[in-house]
Amino acid sequence: MQQRVIFHIGLLFICISVSHGQSRTDAFLTNLFSRNQSPIFQEVIKHPDTYRLQIIYTQINRDKANVPSFTNYYFHVDSTEYFNPASTVKLPLALLSLEKLNRLNKPNVTKFTSMQFDSAYSKQTKEWTDKTAQNGYPSIVHLIRKAFLVSENDPYSRMYEFVGQSEINRSLHAKGYLDTRITHRFVRMTNDENRHTNPVRFIQDDGKLIYTQPAAYNEDPFDFRRVAKLGKGYYVRDSLVHQPFDFTERNKFPLEAFQQILQSVMFPMSVSAKQRFNLTKDDYRFLYQYLSQYPSETNYPKYDAKQYYDSYVKFFFMDSLHHQMPEGIRVFNKVGWAYGFLTDASYIVDFNNKIEYMLTATVYVNSDGILNDDKYDFDSIGHPFLYQLGQTIYQYELKRKRPFTPDLNVFRIPYEKRINDARPVVKDVDN
Repeated sequence: MQQRVIFHIGLLFICISVSHGQSRTDAFLTNLFSRNQSPIFQEVIKHPDTYRLQIIYTQINRDKANVPSFTNYYFHVDSTEYFNPASTVKLPLALLSLEKLNRLNKPNVTKFTSMQFDSAYSKQTKEWTDKTAQNGYPSIVHLIRKAFLVSENDPYSRMYEFVGQSEINRSLHAKGYLDTRITHRFVRMTNDENRHTNPVRFIQDDGKLIYTQPAAYNEDPFDFRRVAKLGKGYYVRDSLVHQPFDFTERNKFPLEAFQQILQSVMFPMSVSAKQRFNLTKDDYRFLYQYLSQYPSETNYPKYDAKQYYDSYVKFFFMDSLHHQMPEGIRVFNKVGWAYGFLTDASYIVDFNNKIEYMLTATVYVNSDGILNDDKYDFDSIGHPFLYQLGQTIYQYELKRKRPFTPDLNVFRIPYEKRINDARPVVKDVDN
């Protein structure tokens, strides 16, 4: 999709040591952040350990041939410090699902092909139809739409079942994302149940079978030597357990890996060959569309545009007073929120002002120290902080001098237009 790229992002590292590392902070960001005197913003910036804050700002410059180069700036980044990645892992699962289809190389099995999930082990569930899809069936494209547009959870679990636990982790590690770990669906299951994945079949719309993938089991061990416990208590149903919540065997997705995987999608030639995903030109265009399209522009699923407003999953532009995105800006991103963590990796384009940059951050807002109580400080601290962070970087980018004005036409997408029909809107999804 992209031309060759001058690449000097050598600051990126993937750490696999068991001991805790030392966080990295660049003076440039410290100085920049001091200019924003928002009380909430300064509260978090001045207490990065309390809020388990990590930020990566990626500056992009083009040469006269429009070839981009990248420079990362870090604030309190430490790949050994755990944060719960929540829905951010839906991005690599989408990429691995597309990659697996391409590797199968079966002409009648594509990302648009109808598919069905069966059950073959404890706690597994079937999914044979999807009433939110235009043809009434699940497919990889429809799963990705739902995972990106409003961050639905079931599509992630279905992509997890299609790719398989072993292949997910082997593939990510082979690409160099060594400290990434994907161990579970987004439904309550034991470790053993998560090692087993469902049978999957691809069908024609008339029900005729095209291809069957049998149930699978992951025999590969995980490295759980690095213990990750947070908080002072947690709820199990209605009972409070007075001890830290144990994330040691949960999903792990360091911020550097998250940033780098998004960059590999938006600028595949900017990363090494082994870090890229095996995607087609059409795959990239599809990903660009649904990483940036709004629910209000989408017909299938037909989400309630009032509940799922334009900035719903655009944390760096989520203004509590206004839910509309600024004119001329598109954000290609994936977010996650759970257990008091808010995380976002974004590639941001302002077509009107001809600017582009990446911003990736995670913050933990759980002042009472209790997990699973649904009493997190998302609205009072988390979202306002991320909005202020987004504005700080955006306002800097508006004033920053560039050697050459970028040509951003490759990221101009012909988005859908919502059809005014009689179908009911989709509300209150599990995300």
